[in-house]
Amino acid sequence: MTVNVGVLLAVIVVMRLRRRTQARSRVEERNTALFVLALGIVIAPTPLGQGILDVIKQLVSGVSQAGA
Repeated sequence: MTVNVGVLLAVIVVMRLRRRTQARSRVEERNTALFVLALGIVIAPTPLGQGILDVIKQLVSGVSQAGA
């Protein structure tokens, strides 16, 4: 059985973010941030990651044009 690393990281991130904010320590919040960063690095080169990047580029360009 193979496990997709991106899916595994996504599950970990969702489970960690479901916890109450008051119950988190600084170490737990740092670890969650590291998991999110690792998930971003794993997703970035995939077609899904490229699609997300394109959407973000369009949003940023729309916001910057609206502000000018």
